[in-house]
Amino acid sequence: MELYSKNTIYLVGDAKTATHNPITLQYNAYFIVLVIDLEKEMIVDAGASAIITVTNNFVRSIFTGYDMKKGLEPMIEEIYRRYHGSSQKALIVAWKDAYKKYLQIKNNETPIKES
Repeated sequence: MELYSKNTIYLVGDAKTATHNPITLQYNAYFIVLVIDLEKEMIVDAGASAIITVTNNFVRSIFTGYDMKKGLEPMIEEIYRRYHGSSQKALIVAWKDAYKKYLQIKNNETPIKES
């Protein structure tokens, strides 16, 4: 059974968190993952490098269903409004990174490859 359609892409947005943040201690970075339906331009699933399951589920609830055609700013406003964890800034930076990669893919540009 196929969980995601062939129209979907998987991408990661990266950020750094404070050195005392438990996420940094466990993962050495903060990141979000997005599964985006390119045809509908909608986020169909999401996750984050959160330590607590509730946090990951909450981040998923913020991103899932988001219309990418709305652009960068409405999601940033949503994060400021809803997410008040210590990684708020890192979540926004990771979103910006993911959105930049999404635009590169959408515009048939080659995303920057990590080494």
